[in-house]
Amino acid sequence: MTLLVFGQTGQIASELRRLAPDAVFLGRAEADLTDPAACAAAIATHAATSVINAAAWTAVDLAEADEAAATVINSDAPGAMARACADRDVPFVQISTDYVFAGTGTTAWQAAGPVAPLSAYGRSKLSGERAVAAAGGPQVILRTSWVFSAHGANFLKTMLRLGRARDHLRVVADQIGGPTPARSIAAACLTIAARLRDEPGLSGIQHFAGEPDVSWAAFARAIMAGAGLACRIEEIATSDYPTPARRPANSRLDCAGLAAFGLQRPDWRAGMTEALTELGAMT
Repeated sequence: MTLLVFGQTGQIASELRRLAPDAVFLGRAEADLTDPAACAAAIATHAATSVINAAAWTAVDLAEADEAAATVINSDAPGAMARACADRDVPFVQISTDYVFAGTGTTAWQAAGPVAPLSAYGRSKLSGERAVAAAGGPQVILRTSWVFSAHGANFLKTMLRLGRARDHLRVVADQIGGPTPARSIAAACLTIAARLRDEPGLSGIQHFAGEPDVSWAAFARAIMAGAGLACRIEEIATSDYPTPARRPANSRLDCAGLAAFGLQRPDWRAGMTEALTELGAMT
């Protein structure tokens, strides 16, 4: 059986390479997401028996200036992939985001809950969800949040870099969510893809986020403590740190549906320790 993964160097793709080294991984040279037809053709070329899309436009703020380009990559390409998979009855896993929600309230967002993205990035990912769902076939859209790892650019690595250079950082405290280890997401994608082959009726939207839910400031403090850095974290409001793209204040995700796949929310603190150890930053 051939597992085909779109993506090579991103956080989740990097972890998939570790967990499924025999899979076929397609980077931009092999399947450019700005060319949806080429992505669909790759599925036929490689005779894929399962497909995971771990590639995306993830530059949230840059999407505000080029929503059309972000939408091609985050919507048109996965839609084409999903249709190619549905035509062949091949399980397809699409990774999505908490940014499809408005971020109001304090309760966890349910998979079937109302969506109202605040940003161009969120709109592009929601459009991708709808394109994938419309394709039919065995599929799971896996929404996740606050992804971190020892690879690529992410909050954990940014905090390490800044915490080593400064004795004080101001970090947003009124955005709440579940930091999620990329390694755990990769493992969940593999489990879901395998289950879909035998139980296509499990298709739909699922949430997968680390626990417990925390603020960015609390996450930053945990990183500093884990790395033995004395950098002090000052809590600030989102309004004190303006960005081009609006972020949801409430990114809590209801992950109850994971039980159908034998999965549960990962403890982000354990994932943080693994990432810090890999980076040689654990005390």
